[in-house]
Amino acid sequence: MDRIKVKLALQAEPTGQEIESRGWVRTKRESKQGFGFLELNDGSCLSNLQIVVDASVVPDGEALLKQITTGTSIGVQGKLVASPAKGQKVELQATRIWIYGLADGKTYPLQKKGHSFEFLREIAHLRPRTNSFGAMARVRNALCAAIHEFFQSRGFLYIHTPIITTSDCEGAGQMFRVTTLDVAKLPRVARSNSPLPPGEGASADDIDWSQDFFGKPASLTVSGQLEVETFACATGDCYTFGPTFRAENSNTARHLAEFWMVEPEMPFFELVDNMGLAETFIRTILQQVLDRCAEDMAFFNERIDKTVLATLRNIIDHDFIRLPYTEAITILESCGQAFEFPVKWGIDLQSEHERFLTEQHFKQPVILFDYPRTLKPFYMWCNDDGKTVRAMDVLVPRVGEIIGGSQREDRYDVLVERLKECHLNPDDYWWYLDLRRYGSVPHAGFGLGLERALLLLTGMANIRDVIAFPRTPKNADF
Repeated sequence: MDRIKVKLALQAEPTGQEIESRGWVRTKRESKQGFGFLELNDGSCLSNLQIVVDASVVPDGEALLKQITTGTSIGVQGKLVASPAKGQKVELQATRIWIYGLADGKTYPLQKKGHSFEFLREIAHLRPRTNSFGAMARVRNALCAAIHEFFQSRGFLYIHTPIITTSDCEGAGQMFRVTTLDVAKLPRVARSNSPLPPGEGASADDIDWSQDFFGKPASLTVSGQLEVETFACATGDCYTFGPTFRAENSNTARHLAEFWMVEPEMPFFELVDNMGLAETFIRTILQQVLDRCAEDMAFFNERIDKTVLATLRNIIDHDFIRLPYTEAITILESCGQAFEFPVKWGIDLQSEHERFLTEQHFKQPVILFDYPRTLKPFYMWCNDDGKTVRAMDVLVPRVGEIIGGSQREDRYDVLVERLKECHLNPDDYWWYLDLRRYGSVPHAGFGLGLERALLLLTGMANIRDVIAFPRTPKNADF
């Protein structure tokens, strides 16, 4: 008999047909009349399938019921019939049960009670069995599928950009070093004035990187943007979607050392085109998740944050405001709000400023553009005013910035000067500059942090709870 997943069993008509299902027991109840009731879940949906066990019908039924505890994995065959219980259309009357794996009821940590998210982070290998993290996995899956479908349906190419790189896209220096050198015996560049024994007292500048695997310093990527630009300038609209890394020692609810980014890049695009695509992208993928994960989204709205669905509908149903950075500063300076971080032209807006604009002033999503050039990386197009660049940030209620992007600087001479201005060596970006030397075109792109989008979708307060295995300072156990 073929296995039927719980989701399909719950959708089936109660015709008395024989089916087989498998999964993990969430709860068990026994009656004095020799009946047992098991709640079975296999991760295919939020709801459980109730298994009715008549010990007189199921072979060894009484002994099996004694062995089965919360967490036990079982297989069941039986008849799918109408359920008299409230809130469920069908139940499975078992005719045969077998055990795949027992779970010690005394030590199994996921008993039927409330568990804090802090506790569940300590057992990341088991938390997918909870309602919250099973729902999170399904929503994350639906979001990823929606992202791919959005770009594939528009003719974009999916490009796999490297995880190991020798280029610092953001110029912030917060990158994880990749090396095969023995840290205790790092070869040093000879210094006639201060010879040092291996492994003692020297900085990264003293290391002889020519002896390393790549012959030069290499790191885990902070972004695939620079590499995907090479394809945008050759094959047209494209995107990359994969893990990125930041060695930022921030132990907060908004930071991860490893997270996922989707980064589209479009030739013959300017900033206004970029803003339009970003808005359509956000509204489309949010709607698709709502359509595909209605039960899970209702769960997050009920159990995690009762404003989730209303916030998403507000984003989907309203046009995004286009607002220059300078006008945003004027609004923030004159609003009378007491901010923790003072506002003046030239600052990088904080979450409190972004949320004020989207939640209180406009009460809808906002796209800020034309930021001060001192705030943004070297690759953004410099405006004629000499003070700003064609950057954009998409701000949404409750989360703040969810997308960052820009029109890219496609003028060779200007890009060289910007690299120097940002204290980067143009020789290290020779291949990137070549894109401006040979058939340069206007182009633009943006990046969406997948985990930021999941915070918006689910109402979760901590970014560590929207990724399966969070990587944070002093934490890489699972």
